[in-house]
Amino acid sequence: MYNNFSEVKKSISSGVSLLDIVEHYLKEIESHKELNAFLEVFTSSVRENALKVQEKINNGTAGRLAGMVIGIKDNICYQGHKVSASSKILEGFESLYTATALQRLINEDAIVIGRLNCDEFAMGSSNETSAFGPVKNPVNLKTVPGGSSGGSAAAVAANLCTVALGSDTGGSVRQPAAFTGTYGIKPTYGRISRFGLIAYASSFDQIGVFANSLEDTALVTEIMAGKDEMDSTSSSKSVESFLPTPKKEPKRIAFIKESFETEGIHPEVKKRMEEIIEKLKSDGNIVEPVSFPYLDYMVPTYYVLSTAEASSNLSRFDGVHYGYRSKEAVGVEETYKKSRTEGFGKEVKRRIMAGTFVLSHGYYDAYYTKGQKVRKVLQNKTKEIFDNYDFILLPTTPSTAFEINAVKDPIQMYLQDIFTVHANLTGHPAISLPYGKTSENMPFGVQLMSKPFEEKALFDFSAYLENLVQ
Repeated sequence: MYNNFSEVKKSISSGVSLLDIVEHYLKEIESHKELNAFLEVFTSSVRENALKVQEKINNGTAGRLAGMVIGIKDNICYQGHKVSASSKILEGFESLYTATALQRLINEDAIVIGRLNCDEFAMGSSNETSAFGPVKNPVNLKTVPGGSSGGSAAAVAANLCTVALGSDTGGSVRQPAAFTGTYGIKPTYGRISRFGLIAYASSFDQIGVFANSLEDTALVTEIMAGKDEMDSTSSSKSVESFLPTPKKEPKRIAFIKESFETEGIHPEVKKRMEEIIEKLKSDGNIVEPVSFPYLDYMVPTYYVLSTAEASSNLSRFDGVHYGYRSKEAVGVEETYKKSRTEGFGKEVKRRIMAGTFVLSHGYYDAYYTKGQKVRKVLQNKTKEIFDNYDFILLPTTPSTAFEINAVKDPIQMYLQDIFTVHANLTGHPAISLPYGKTSENMPFGVQLMSKPFEEKALFDFSAYLENLVQ
């Protein structure tokens, strides 16, 4: 069993062929079908690519990721392969190009093994809204793996691939990482190109990484990062090596006081966070409580703005251009109406309707404009915290993974993102670290945020914290 890229590389250097490593993963995927993590396994192309990369290894011309087998969330485009955003509306659609972030990994000889289940159009916090059924959490099959990137988290947690890509709009990488005991990062907004990522909410979306080691998380993030002429929102800031080097330099860390006082926080999550704070303090760091009085406003603001963007982005899926088309429809108007009604799932329709309402005449200023003003307040307050501190520490989620079908109320489901939407609303990088388990052996995450484009500092401090708490 390969738990990380370092173990894969050791196997390769001891003479194990890349094809054998791929076959191992294919066998593991087959024997873990009950997880419903993979929507499609690229059996033929993964074997072909394994042989091509093996040749490069033999010639000494292989890239930095030779031997890494990656799974991709089903909203990331890969040329010549199907992509559906786990929705019926994109039935049978095959991508014409590869996402820039993914192409950069392939250029370094990573091998793509398949596409992973997710909440439909990345809208969900439990992976239960997928048109292809829910994903199960490998830690406990009765529970959800989190969402929307639940398939990616489950695949990494169950060692069905070395690393997986997800997307994080309001916590969709970090929350599933916390629920499955894996590492998950959302980089700074603009750090990684969104070209080839099927859009949900364009001012929030970022491609992120799931892995079983901090080193793998950092390496993949670094290779994907950087300017892309195909994405005008991608940053031109230079990309340094993200390789984590633990440094014992006293840091100033703020912890959000309200995150410890919020209703519904699991007592063991709170206790673990308090233990980590005490360890940091005793090792010479300054750790202080900071009030962030807007915690209750973050989820509503996020859903006002993200549904507005979703309403606009999803208007292109209409039953005419590509994908699902209703067989019952007669005429253009009916084709639009019936195709979208039948093709989209309940949660996606709910968010499209909410977003259309938010943008409608007479309500635009009351909701959308006000939401943008609140977002600015959140950004200013967060900048104020970072003027005095190096990092913000808070739980990734208030509790551990809940049982499948346990959360019926959409509002309760939206509140699963209470600690993760902050980084998306403000654009900061944030990482979930698997530094906690309850007495029931269920994992949860510790979340760190840093200043924009300080991923290197975030990885370094995460490595230091790992040494300190484990």
